Amino acid sequence: MSARALIADPSAPESIAFGEIADPVAGPGQVLVEVMHASLNYADLNNANSGRIPAGAPLGLDAAGIVLQGAADGSGPAAGSRVVLFADGAFAERVAVDVSSVAEVPEGVGLAEAAALPTAGLAALRSLRGAGIAPGKRVLVTGASGGVGRYAVRIAAHAGAHVIASVGSPGRGDGLAGLGADEVVVGLDDVKESVDIVVETVGGPHLVRAWELLAPGGSLQSVGWTSGEPAVFPPYATVGPPKTLTSYVNEFGAAEDLAELVRLTADGTLAPEIGWRGSWERFAEAAAALRGRRVRGKAVFDLT
Repeated sequence: MSARALIADPSAPESIAFGEIADPVAGPGQVLVEVMHASLNYADLNNANSGRIPAGAPLGLDAAGIVLQGAADGSGPAAGSRVVLFADGAFAERVAVDVSSVAEVPEGVGLAEAAALPTAGLAALRSLRGAGIAPGKRVLVTGASGGVGRYAVRIAAHAGAHVIASVGSPGRGDGLAGLGADEVVVGLDDVKESVDIVVETVGGPHLVRAWELLAPGGSLQSVGWTSGEPAVFPPYATVGPPKTLTSYVNEFGAAEDLAELVRLTADGTLAPEIGWRGSWERFAEAAAALRGRRVRGKAVFDLT
């Protein structure tokens, strides 16, 4: 048997195309999942073009579905469980996933919403945790209208921080105050006071300006680089009172943090925002919308 998947294909637009892969077989400590929904990220587009994913291999990181077969060792969710996963190769009809990369989804949380959680939610949760989020901290989120940004605004506000959400245009700021942003600004020119934490998703000149705004002892978490522009620091910009710029990447084995994101969704703290949704047959449309920054929140595929 084989399974249909979105694979890396250097000859195709965006280097993504449909293909057939060998039907996955769950190994020890793995569950076999029927994927119902999957979420598209900038990382998926970059992986397709970078060569990190070999030609013919399935793409994708975020998905949700139903466990078809539980792990042979008895660990992890049982067959029939609703789950969300964060693992390579998620854009396929069926995937075999380590139990350390899945979390159960309660009936009160939709699977499409759960699929929108992993990459963006983990980046927001983990970067804020790493920066020492706490009540009263001043937190700047750049690219706040995107998937990571919207989660970061909500999680920081829930933690009791003063949240400044920076967007690229006035319309992109819609809804951010409702998520908990105390200030919504276009660009960074209107941010006059220093901040303790930056969740930085834009890169380029934004990163440089955000570094200038960071208070002594502060932490800038470099989570993304959607601008594609270089960051040029002026002389002595990194000489002075101690503060940190931390590079960030999502690590696998995220079961506990996935479970936390699901819990926050179930209790209403998080509300995954799906700005584009459609059949995975329309993946090229979703990719173009994401590249063109026309998606507020997440883009989610329906596989069935």
